[in-house]
This record gives sequence, structure tokens and C-alpha cells, in this order.
Amino acid sequence: MGKPTGFKEFERKTPKYLPVEERTKNYDEFVVQMSKEEMETQGARCMDCGIPFCHTGCPLGNIIPDFNDHVYNGKWQAALKSLLSTNNFPEFTGRICPAPCESACVLGINKPPVTIKNIEVSIIDYAFSQGWIKPQPPPERTGKKVAVVGSGPAGLAAADQLNKAGHSVTVFERSDRIGGLLRYGIPDFKLSKKVVARRVKLMEDEGVTFKTNANVGVNVSVADLRKDFDAIVLAGGSTLARELPIPGRDGVGVYPAMQFLTQNNKRVAGDKIPEAESIMATGKHVVVIGGGDTGSDCVGTSIRHGAKSVTQIELLPKPPGTRTAETPWPVHPGPRMLSTSSSQAEGCTRDWSVLSKEFLKDDKGNVRAIKAVRLEWNGPKFTEVPGSEFEMPADLVLLAMGFVHPEHKGMLEQLGVDKDERGNVKCDASYRTSVDGIFSAGDMRRGQSLVVWAISEGRECARSVDEFLTGHATRLESKNHSLCEETVA
Repeated sequence: MGKPTGFKEFERKTPKYLPVEERTKNYDEFVVQMSKEEMETQGARCMDCGIPFCHTGCPLGNIIPDFNDHVYNGKWQAALKSLLSTNNFPEFTGRICPAPCESACVLGINKPPVTIKNIEVSIIDYAFSQGWIKPQPPPERTGKKVAVVGSGPAGLAAADQLNKAGHSVTVFERSDRIGGLLRYGIPDFKLSKKVVARRVKLMEDEGVTFKTNANVGVNVSVADLRKDFDAIVLAGGSTLARELPIPGRDGVGVYPAMQFLTQNNKRVAGDKIPEAESIMATGKHVVVIGGGDTGSDCVGTSIRHGAKSVTQIELLPKPPGTRTAETPWPVHPGPRMLSTSSSQAEGCTRDWSVLSKEFLKDDKGNVRAIKAVRLEWNGPKFTEVPGSEFEMPADLVLLAMGFVHPEHKGMLEQLGVDKDERGNVKCDASYRTSVDGIFSAGDMRRGQSLVVWAISEGRECARSVDEFLTGHATRLESKNHSLCEETVA
């Protein structure tokens, strides 16, 4: 806890954003973090709640009252050790996690909750600025080799844990840069790629090997992987996007959201995008179909392109602005409670209960509008409102309706692992697949989810892999202890 009476004395404060007209001119992060002293005051608001529900709200089981208390008392190195004991990458979660821990904060029952997320990112960023984070390779190697397929948050977490346990880890990434979703799925203005590169360099210095342009099942042999490694972790993510098979889908200007976001991240990184392949929102009426985080990222990117207008539509009805009987404390309401992202606040029209019926094309095959209809919801079912058909102008349509499951063709088919009823890799409680020596974690196993869940799964999977390789209980704990705290020099 922080100061016993702190929650009575201090109001919740969060970092400010740069003005919209300033931040939308570039792709830089725009959060203006508070001072060290201001964060210590915010740490004081953590109350002696008896049962810290924030623990259960966090998929990683972060020991939140401990690091809040350390920050309040100015013990930043102690706060760092507590934070790293459960979270390998707080610089990622502190920037992009929706903070279910804050939804579960006891103070949040009748007052604004503790600003846990901002305290978290302040701890790790301050630690890097002070030079406290240094490479700490394991003191000895076990002689065991592990292949991790996929370098998103789940793959990186598994690799980090297994390397710290002394195993030799090689991460295979089919793209040209390391990071997976962190690198190409999240815009730079939300997560600077310098932050990702800094962590990858640290892991390399600690002994993890990274191989890019390595597509397992295509240009990397599955047979070689099985022969050369003692265990394999599949952490490729849920990458098959949900489609919208309506008339006009083949029109020029209708794209999956991730194609748009990935290309722009490459453009920001300095890559040359061929003009014939370039997807730009400049001067266009943009419609984003899907109301989640990916859709919001498309909104912010389109605004930075200089779109003529940006509209985000959602099939479901507009959610309430407060908790309801369906979202009682300490449940994280997520999309079931109305919120406005920083991108949506930059200039976006939002609409709910809208069903897209057809993409209308001009005589050259370019999309020009969407024919849609309004819906009336009755529980889980909806009906179309008679006479509510309308058209909205659309020169660029981005499909951000989520992902259905990992790609089956290639690696998964060749390995012969079983899949569950949703098409994800089927695992037991120890993250083991149906094939001996092969494990899976993250979205590839659980389906589309949060970065914080991916990190949690990578850690827990690493624990099972370590037990499999050594034949005895492991020092790698999924929650409340981690070898990653040894990263602190």
C-alpha cells in the first residue's frame, strides 16, 4: 500500500497528451509523462484495502501494492525488482495494456482508481534512464536447445524466461523484423519501435538468438526444427482475419486492417513501399468496420495520413458509459462499457448498430460507398430496422473485425498438432500440444486476446517447457516470481 490516508488526500492524475493538432503531424509517442515526484504522490493513493483485487485483475499477477508502496517511499529500485518479478516487459504493457488491474482496484468502487498503468511504465522507463537495466546472461547453460516460433509478446516472454533458465533459445520470425504484433500491429504513436528494439537488443546480449525472414514450414524445415531442438514453442499468434463476404468485397480500396497497419509501420521504419501497393488514406473518406483496438489504430493512422473524413462503425449497439449489472466491480468491462481512445478523440465519427450490406463501386472497380442498414438488438439477436437503409461515402474501407484463428497451412499442418473447435492449437493445462516436445502459447493457443495475456501465457508455457527439459520442478514461476528480476544489475 502507499500512504494510509493518501486516497483521501490526493486526486487521481494521469499524464497529459500533446495537443491533437501537434501529435497528428507525426508518428511519435505523444504521452507527456509526469515527474518522478508526481508519480510518488500517485503511489500514495494505493490504500490498505486488505484484499488487493488488482492482483486478480492482472493476468500476470503483478504485485501492485508492493511497487506502489515502493514508489510512494521513493524506493524506485525496489519497485523495479517487484515489477520485474512478474512482468518481463512492463515497457510494453505500461503503454498498451487496457489496465484490467485498474478496473479491479478497490478504490475504484466509489472513487477514481489508482493510476497503476502509469506507475508501471514510469518505473521501467526511469530504470532504463538510470542505467539500472543491464544484460545478465545466465551463469551456466543446460545444454538444451529450444526453438520459439513467433516473436510477438508470447514468443518473446517464453524466450526470455527459457534463456534465463539456461537453455539455448532461438526465435524464428517470418517477418523482416522482430516483434510480431508489437512491431507491425501497433502504430508507433502508441508503442515506439525504439522501445521494442531496446528490449530485443537486451535479450540478444543475454544470449537469445533471433532469426528473421524465417518462415517455419516454408523456408525453414519443420523436420530440421524437430531434429535440431529439444523442444519447440509455437507462438505465432492468431493471424487469420475475420472476413466480410458481402457484394463488392473485391472492390479496390477494401483491405484487412492489419495489411494497412503493417504497411504503414514499415513506411515509418523507412521502407520503400511500391506505389502500386501503397495504401494511403490521404484525402479519402475512410470507413473502419470494427470498434476494437485494431480499428482505433486504423483511425489514428488514417488521421495522420490526412484523411478527408474517418468513420468507425460497429455491428453491436452503443455500450453504456458506466458499469451495469453485466459489468460489476471488479470485472474489467472492456468493450461492454463505452470508452474513447486517444485516436478516436483526434477526429472520428463513431456509429453503432450498423450492418454493412454492400460495397458500392464506381465504373473502374474502386469502392465509392457502403450500403448499410441500422439494426435493432434484442438480446444476442438483431433485426434490420425497416426503411433504415443508407449509404455512406467510402474511398477506403478497413476491415478490423478481429481474427478467427492461426493459419493452418504450412507449419501447423506439417507438425500435425491437434486443433480445438475454434481452430486454435489444442493444448493441455501445461501448454503441451498433441505432439511430444511441442508447446504453444499466446493467441495461437487461446485465440485473439491482449498483449498482457500473451506475456502471461509465454511465461507459463516456458515453465512447462523447462520442466519437460530438466525432468524436475523449475525455478520459473508463472506468477509472483521470475528469473527476469535478475536483469536488474
